Amino acid sequence: MSDSQAQQNKAPVRQERHDSVGVIVIDRPERKNALNAEVKATLVRCLREFEQDPAIGCIVLTGAGGYFVAGSDIVEMSTMQPTDHALQGGDQVFHVLRGLGKPVIAAVEGFALGGGCELALACDIIIAAEGASFGQPEIKVGIIPGGGGTQRLLRSAGKYKTLLWSLTGDRIPARTAYHSNMVSELVPDGTALERAVAIARQICAMPPLAVRAIRDAVRLGADASLEAGLAIERRAFERLFDSQDQKEGMRAFIEKRAPVFKGR
Repeated sequence: MSDSQAQQNKAPVRQERHDSVGVIVIDRPERKNALNAEVKATLVRCLREFEQDPAIGCIVLTGAGGYFVAGSDIVEMSTMQPTDHALQGGDQVFHVLRGLGKPVIAAVEGFALGGGCELALACDIIIAAEGASFGQPEIKVGIIPGGGGTQRLLRSAGKYKTLLWSLTGDRIPARTAYHSNMVSELVPDGTALERAVAIARQICAMPPLAVRAIRDAVRLGADASLEAGLAIERRAFERLFDSQDQKEGMRAFIEKRAPVFKGR
């Protein structure tokens, strides 16, 4: 088999397991990991498999070849009609990410543009290399972001940055994204995945029920009034006092030993 044939037969997305951390790698180097229907469908399958795997406590999403995702596949999109988007469920991967019960960390090197920027923004934490760049350049090809870009940028960077970036389509350097609350942490080039896995391992060592409660409170509270958000937080706080992990965590603190959490 020739190298070109092997490349064509290679799956565009692969899964790796790093102890309790599930890593999903988009690996489509000939298109700088651009999202097409096959990639999106495979991402959905991989995310659901890790979600259902009790051995996996946290998920890391990244791209191979020095890129995260350079955007959606314009070649595929250029001939699509409105009904094609509805029938193919092109936004399903973003819905699945939002509904997962486990944290997802984006490890971004290189480009995270268009659908790639939206994919990162749909994650819970973004670790970006200093040389990475983000952006929503859809306006340059006659469309707008369709995977949550305008709304997630609005909720992280605010109205004025969102309109500037969305209306110009300009790239957003990682350091600018960090200072605009788009990025959780900046790291040296080539180390985003390593750092993301380290953070994921740290989260996996925490009590799973509390991890889920914090994520739910933050996600639901982001679109609620302060009073509603405080009520969501308080109810979750109270419910955790009925868990074995709460008893174990506080007992271990008093006994000055490491806790053993079981997610119950």
